[in-house]
Amino acid sequence: MTNEYPQALTIAGSDSDGSAGMQADLHTFFARQVYGTSVITACVAGNSYGIHASVAMPSDFIDQEFTDLATDYHIRAADFGPLVVDPVIMTKHGNQLLEESAFTTLRQELLPLATVLTPNFYEVQKIAEMSIHSDQDMMVAAKKMQKMGAKNIVAKGSHNQTNQTTVRDYILLETGEDFWLSEPYHPTDRVNGTGDSLSACITAELAKGTPMKRAIEIAKQFVNTAIGQPIEVGHKFGPINHWAAQKRNF
Repeated sequence: MTNEYPQALTIAGSDSDGSAGMQADLHTFFARQVYGTSVITACVAGNSYGIHASVAMPSDFIDQEFTDLATDYHIRAADFGPLVVDPVIMTKHGNQLLEESAFTTLRQELLPLATVLTPNFYEVQKIAEMSIHSDQDMMVAAKKMQKMGAKNIVAKGSHNQTNQTTVRDYILLETGEDFWLSEPYHPTDRVNGTGDSLSACITAELAKGTPMKRAIEIAKQFVNTAIGQPIEVGHKFGPINHWAAQKRNF
């Protein structure tokens, strides 16, 4: 029947080198057997060496994208269903991407709408307005973010510790259940699109009807597999390997 196939939406910028943003989301949707649609908010010109130019889409064009998708498709996760928010405030190395005014808008208006919030280690500290030095700190920060309105929190652990062997993420569900997810740490510079792919994988699984806890577990395993088997594309900071993750059954 029409529109019965699982469909998901990414609301993101277009990254010309294909490693992150909309492209990483669509790679992930495809790998998880979900039909991907997109609302482009900006276009970035860049490669493995860095970003060299960007253009924001006009707001009326973005509105039209939403309108056209809503009148034709049955999108089961993103803006028309469960909303998974990857805040994209700070890089995984701690550099801020958003201006303060945009961060305030995100914190006050977008976070309360989030079915799932997936901040990285530095974004957790920025949103919760506290430093993270222990597991207990991470748990307190997640509860603070939940009080801001986000229902389910995936608080990602640090990737920059000396002699690191694992990456541990703290999960706080809407039900009150909480747990830690741990996967091996891979020392590689081919990690572009990691956060995008994690949130996109959760979105894809929710679109298929996977329960929340299992969707998050699958996403963690999917991304770790994609990082653990690097693909040699570009000269410097490269993408993760969605093909490797696609071959595994989670």
